[in-house]
This record gives sequence, C-alpha cells and structure tokens, in this order.
Amino acid sequence: MAKIKETKSVAPTKLQAEEFDMLSPLLDALFVETKELSKKKQDGVLNLLKVKMINKILLRIKTILEHDSSVEYLELLDEESLPTNSDASFMLSQFQAAMTQFRNKYYGYQSYSHTHEWTTLD
Repeated sequence: MAKIKETKSVAPTKLQAEEFDMLSPLLDALFVETKELSKKKQDGVLNLLKVKMINKILLRIKTILEHDSSVEYLELLDEESLPTNSDASFMLSQFQAAMTQFRNKYYGYQSYSHTHEWTTLD
C-alpha cells in the first residue's frame, strides 16, 4: 500500500493572500473559456500558446497552495502532448476546488475587526 505524502497546512502570508485575490478571478475566467471551448469541441486540442498562458497562472497558484494538502492533486497542463478542451476544463475545475477550499480555511469573518479578511502569518 502506497504511503500518502503528508503536507502541513500553513496560513498564507499577506502577499500570498493578495496574490490569491488577484489570481482567483483569472482562474475563473480561464475555466469559463475552456468550459465553453469544451462545449463546442470537447476533443479539440488547446494550442501551445494557450497552454503556456494557463500554466503560468496555475504555477503561481500551486506556489500559494504549496503547504496545502490539495497541491498533491494539482497538475499543470502538459505542453508536449497538448490537452483537449475537456481535459483542460477538468483540470482547471480541480484548481478552482482547491482554491475554494483554501479560501474557506483562511478567509472569513474576524470578530475583532468586524470584517471579512484573511488569516495570515504576518
């Protein structure tokens, strides 16, 4: 039986929280676009430029989530054997789920300030 690598979940820094807030809408937009492409041509292949642009965002997201256990299940799109629209949509949905889970862990109502904000290390 294979051992599962355990990663210790660590709250983000303020900089990571700001980057998360910047990347989240970009990921959402990418997901919407690939989902639409998938509806039109499910087995259509993404071109290399799109894959590189998507991976640039996904790599930064993986860096933010590096201490979260979900990162183990997140893969960048393969630039050599270009993914289909439906594969890319599927993978982006996994990133969205990981981002939602991360946000739910570290963002919320703070009674001391009576606002919603990130819980950060600094």
